[in-house]
Amino acid sequence: MKIDTVTGYCWPQSILPGALLGLHLSSAGGRPVSVEITRVGAARTVVWSDTVEAEEHPTPLDADSNGCGWPATASITAGNDWLSGYYEVLLTIDVDGKTRQSHAFFVVRPTADSTNTILLQLATNTWHAYNDFAGRNLYNGNTHASLQRPMARGYLFKPPGAGRRVTTTNPPDRDMNAHVGYLRMNHLSAWAGSAGWPDWEEPFLAWAERNGYGIDVITNTDLEEHPTTIDRYRLLLSVGHDEYWSGPMRDTVEGFVARGGNVVFFSGNTALWQVRMEGQIDGTASVMVSYKGQFKKDPVYDTDRIGELTSIWSDHLIGRPENRMTGVSFTRGGYHRIGKRVTNGAGGYTVYRPDHWMFASTAIDYGDVLGTSATTVGYECDGCEYTIADGLPEPTGSDGTPETFEILAMAPAAHFTRATAARPPKPNEPSEIEFLASRVFDDRSDAAVKRIAAGQAMLGSYTSPGGGTVITSGSTDWAHGLAGRDTHIEQITANILDRLG
Repeated sequence: MKIDTVTGYCWPQSILPGALLGLHLSSAGGRPVSVEITRVGAARTVVWSDTVEAEEHPTPLDADSNGCGWPATASITAGNDWLSGYYEVLLTIDVDGKTRQSHAFFVVRPTADSTNTILLQLATNTWHAYNDFAGRNLYNGNTHASLQRPMARGYLFKPPGAGRRVTTTNPPDRDMNAHVGYLRMNHLSAWAGSAGWPDWEEPFLAWAERNGYGIDVITNTDLEEHPTTIDRYRLLLSVGHDEYWSGPMRDTVEGFVARGGNVVFFSGNTALWQVRMEGQIDGTASVMVSYKGQFKKDPVYDTDRIGELTSIWSDHLIGRPENRMTGVSFTRGGYHRIGKRVTNGAGGYTVYRPDHWMFASTAIDYGDVLGTSATTVGYECDGCEYTIADGLPEPTGSDGTPETFEILAMAPAAHFTRATAARPPKPNEPSEIEFLASRVFDDRSDAAVKRIAAGQAMLGSYTSPGGGTVITSGSTDWAHGLAGRDTHIEQITANILDRLG
């Protein structure tokens, strides 16, 4: 049954103070739309509100790939005093006395005179990859994800409630009943547990600002389209689920590290997939291309552009594993406390090198388990190939992990098999672990699968020859340890921001 409501998107999604922003809206029955724009951080600051006249527009059948193409209902000039950050756009209409609401978003990039030294790049590519507004996303057959369409329910706002996290917080719950029930009860996208602003970046930024850290904000795409922005900062942050990276994004970040810049990945499943940003409109990409398991259909396959193939970055055809940037890879990780993968895991890391500076003022010792009170290890996890020397884990370096990478703490993780997948593959399709083995080793035999079957979430760090420090949490869920949930996670986070930022 169709519900009369209002939906919309902003274009462009990233602007500078003083720039023009377009609101592209569709309102049921052409009802007037109440618009409220709020910067969201430690506090919610309303910067603009008004009621605008709007029309109802059909959603094209190909909107998931090519966008909605709705005209701008209103144009807003951002204030010159609008701070860099994430801006929520609340859309409200009245339908026969009942309020209908939805959300849109945009980001205000920092100006050159910002005094902040920490920059957070939001995982917006991953939001768009999972967004199934208009029907399809990159997980049910699509290869092109349009940025010019509304976000489906759940990616920009989630109500409180049991099962809100995709990670199981009260094991055993092998069928993820609580999470699935939460999504259905609140009429959210079935994919909304995997991506979006409320899951990781919102709580992280709120905690950081409450604790006195000034943090500027950009989108994933800004690393490609405005690469010099990063050069003004001491520290770049990735938080949560940051799965989809383009080549130019990696070029920007790896160059930053090589020049002595610091990067912290409080994230997991980081940079697993290569994407291409295309469909330039006024210098801004409007479409994200990702063929994933259909990579042989990618136009660059079997050409001299094979390095741009939209497969996993660790694909032997690409030869640029994400380990070189992050130190770790999902191919050597997997899942922790989700469905039938490490269902009863501790939700925390076993510490192996407690003398590292990030553990200062925690009293953590060898063998202690870190982060369990908040299930800080959960959902998707990244690790590297390693061996044991004198009882301690050491990277082999054979998978692309830098020689200076130190494994500080670990937790078991495992990939989905045909028997354990939450969404089982079709009989003619490989399981997740078989696909990963085939791309990494060009072999999906039982022996190849076994090589990546016992994964880990790794908390670790390395230093580049240019002096840049890179830290990874090796798990999506680090941010859930903040806001008073785990004092050790809070202290370690503060240590990192204080030293590197």
